[in-house]
Amino acid sequence: MEFEFPATVIEWRGPAPFYYADIPVEDSDDVKDAAKGMEYWGQVPVVVRIGDTDFTTALFPKDGRYLLPLRDAVRRAEGIELGMTVEVGMDLNRDRTRPDAQRRNLG
Repeated sequence: MEFEFPATVIEWRGPAPFYYADIPVEDSDDVKDAAKGMEYWGQVPVVVRIGDTDFTTALFPKDGRYLLPLRDAVRRAEGIELGMTVEVGMDLNRDRTRPDAQRRNLG
């Protein structure tokens, strides 16, 4: 994994609650530098590993950092709850492929 960092799980309420891993500012800055030219609508495609779960998604920019969306299936598979700190491994998804199917794949 190109990037590894701890991230706190936060909730962003809209019409329905959404859960995100709040990527630290320093790591967000590194991602922004590495992803130049890959962004679309400010989002960055990534392949993520949390625990035994690999998945694809796109980072959302928010207040000078990125938020990593956490699908319900990912949260259930890894026992992730609001306020927890999770260890995240992440690669830029330059060719927009899905993770290796040999691992538990929720993307």
